[in-house]
Amino acid sequence: MVSKQLLLAEDDELLGSLLRFRLQKGGYEVAHVTDGKQVKEHLGEDIPDIIVSDIMMPYFSGIELIDYVRNELDSKVPIIIISSAGNEENVLSAFELGANDFISKPVSPSELLVRVARELNKT
Repeated sequence: MVSKQLLLAEDDELLGSLLRFRLQKGGYEVAHVTDGKQVKEHLGEDIPDIIVSDIMMPYFSGIELIDYVRNELDSKVPIIIISSAGNEENVLSAFELGANDFISKPVSPSELLVRVARELNKT
């Protein structure tokens, strides 16, 4: 089985490392970036099978990421947003721009794994 490529955009190094470890144990090939500049660089090289992104990051927010992927890259790659700012405005903005899922922090690595698998199994 070919492992799926996942882009994890999380500026909290500890949380990012924890999520990357759990996702890798789940069989995913994970590229972890910590800010919006790195997100754009990574997406300029390769579009992953799925993107998991924090909503608040330096240089380029998760909301801007959704807009960039959907409109500038014209990609339908699944996007899961994770955020401690889970207020209704952020959730609605994320979904209106094309996010596939939204998880409020604290994030359970096991729950994230299930949600990633669910999005990748949709056809």
